[in-house]
Order: sequence, then C-alpha cells, then structure tokens
Amino acid sequence: MDKTPQTEPRQSWTFSNSINSEIRRAAATGIYDIRGGGAKRRVPHFDDLLFLGASMSRYPLEGYREKCETSVTLGTRFAKKPIELKIPVTIAGMSFGALSGHAKEALGRGATMAGTSTTTGDGGMTEEERGHSEKLVYQYLPSRYGMNPDDLRRADAIEVVVGQGAKPGGGGMLLGQKITERVAGMRDLPVGIDQRSACRHPDWTGPDDLEIKILELREITNWEKPIYIKIGGARPYYDTALAVKAGADVVVLDGMQGGTAATQDVFIEHVGQPTLACIRPAVQALQDLGMHREVQLVVSGGIRTGADVAKALALGADAVAIGTAALIALGDNDPRWEAEYQKLGTTTGAYDDWHEGRDPAGITTQDPELMQRLDPVAAGRRLRNYLSVLTLECQTIARACGHNHVHNLEPEDLCALTMEAAAMAQVPLAGTNWYPGKPGF
Repeated sequence: MDKTPQTEPRQSWTFSNSINSEIRRAAATGIYDIRGGGAKRRVPHFDDLLFLGASMSRYPLEGYREKCETSVTLGTRFAKKPIELKIPVTIAGMSFGALSGHAKEALGRGATMAGTSTTTGDGGMTEEERGHSEKLVYQYLPSRYGMNPDDLRRADAIEVVVGQGAKPGGGGMLLGQKITERVAGMRDLPVGIDQRSACRHPDWTGPDDLEIKILELREITNWEKPIYIKIGGARPYYDTALAVKAGADVVVLDGMQGGTAATQDVFIEHVGQPTLACIRPAVQALQDLGMHREVQLVVSGGIRTGADVAKALALGADAVAIGTAALIALGDNDPRWEAEYQKLGTTTGAYDDWHEGRDPAGITTQDPELMQRLDPVAAGRRLRNYLSVLTLECQTIARACGHNHVHNLEPEDLCALTMEAAAMAQVPLAGTNWYPGKPGF
C-alpha cells in the first residue's frame, strides 16, 4: 500500500466558498444579487479604538454624584426652531414600504420615550409615525415619492438626502411584492410593480442649485425647520464643505456600514468608505470653515454600542444616528424565528432579504399576517431601553475620561490598536505618540 504523504487540500482565499457560491448563483440567474443591510466585510471600525480613561493626569467624575450631560441641539445655524434632544442618538431614515406600519410606529414610540427624534425615509410621512413621534425629521429624496408640502410643515426638521452610506451614488429600490395599495397610493405608483428611486435630485445639479433648493424649503416652512443634508461616505471633506456652503444647518454623514432596504450587494460591499475613515475629514472641513459645532455633524453607519457613540463624539460628531441597530432592538433577526429563517434558506443574524417582504419578525414586510407579529408598543419599549443603555454607556465613558458632558470627549481621550485605525481617526497608535501621516513626522 502506497503511504506517500499527500498534500492537504487547501481552499483558495481568492476563490472562497462564498465567492464560488456567488459565481454559481450569477451563472444560474443572470442577475446581480440584491439584499438589504450594510457592508458585511471587516473594515476598520470603532472597535479598533480604545479610551485612555483618567489616572494621574486626568480627574474622573463620580458616577452617582456628579452629572454628565447628554443633551444636544440640532439646527442652530439658521432655523428658528432647532431640535432639542435629550440624548445624542437619533433614529435614521427608514421608509414606510421598506418597513411595516407597525415598525414605523414602534420607532416613533421608542424615540419619543427616549427623548430623541426619528426620520421618515423615502415614500412620505405616515400617520402612525407622526402621531407617535414627538420629534420627526422629514426626508426629502431624489424620488420625491410621497412628498407633500403640508407634511414638510408638520415635520420638525427636513433632511435633504444626497447620498447614503450603503450606496453613495446610487438610488433606492423597493420591489413589487412590497408595493401594496397603501404604499402605492403614498408614492403614486402602480400596485405590485418594482420601484426604483433616482440616484440624484431632478431639479438641481450642484451646491449652487442646492442652495436655491434649501432657500425654497426654508420659505415653505417659514424658516422654522432645521435643514439637514445627508451625504454618503465618499469624499467627506469636500462633501461636507459643499453642504455647509449650500446652507445646511446639520450634516448627516453615513459610512459604508450603514444599512439599506435593498440594493445590489456589489454596491454595498465595494462603494464608499468605512464610517471611521469619514469622521475626521468631515470635522476638519467644518473646522476649516469655522463652522464646527455651529453646523452640527451627525454620524451614522455601524453604530451598535455606547462605546461607538462615545468614540464618534470624541472624534468630533455632535450626535449619531442608528438604523440597523434600532431594527434589531425592535426584534429583527431574533432567534425566536430561527425555524422560519431556516425555511427561507438563511439563519438568525444573517437574514438580509428584506426586499422580499417575507420577514418573519414582521418588520421589513407589508404582509398583513406577518406585520401582526410585531407589537409596536412592546417593540417601542425595547427600543427605548436600548437607547437608554447606549446613553448610559456613553456617559460612563465620558465620566471615566473626566468630562461632565459627552460633547467634551475629544481625540486626546483615544488611542488606536491598528495602523489603519490610527491613520483614519488621526489618534496615536497605542503606546506611541504617533499616527500615520501625523504632521512633523
């Protein structure tokens, strides 16, 4: 018997099982893969940063006796009625159509109980969300689906969407199985037909035109409402500077870990920059213009914990926005539905076919039976609890660094664990006083 040693079979890194599976799927169907969510690849993120905390050189605050404030005001530049929030965590735009009516109601309930705002998303304002949201931001998108001047006036702020972290340079997508009579009526579309949203606004082509559009929105709302500009994580320095030039009160910056209801997988994974890489250039643009803190910066894309919130604030953000995390708090990808996820060919934590409208949790669906699985009152309480934990965690870190307001967190409170994170966040590599690209080195 031949006992010659055999070479151990080795999987190609380039042609991995997941890559080979996608090649076979593409060969069988002839169409690109569509999914929801954000980038799944590992990219430098907030976990690659650590807080230094207080010791001899810093004086920590006592958690039970010394206050650490968390309030934030958005829209102080021009708006007559800025939005005042109790916490620096807001709910990002997610549309009715992508989400069920119960999910939108739950987001409004949870945000209101926590003292923060929620955002409409594409497709217009629902009465469920307006009725249960003390502070509601109205998104103004290229599609103009559901756009109503009266609803602009009913909102507490307006967010002009120029880009989205999951697909900067791309438009939205809502497939026909989720275009019910109500969704179709709000968007002025035929029932059951796939809907594509434009990738750019139809009535302006650059920052000079956007300035005119912002003035138009201010006139419609009597200069009361703060005007946000939302940009995807592409060229954050120049995009932020141009948003300020156009007259924005608030810049919302969305990195590639930010979610979407549906788009091409190749878009999600290969277009845009990580959230961590976007914050410091945007802050630098505001500082160069003398507008840091006068124009507020809201960062979104992959925010999960109070530590993530604190790190974003330390790098210069005024607040953060959460989307995917909020849906998980409501009950998305919950293990209780594992048997049904298995029937859909997936598993808990990996379900991302939100565009198909078969969500067992009743969140990303318009199916009446599935929608009933989500109790908006109970889901709203879960979201409130989660937002409370994010805030408490952020406060804990701020106190440990010696700060009596979370906005006093600063880059000097941070160090980085990797060269990439040090370069992106422009904070020293742990154990050194250096980061790649530091002036003078």
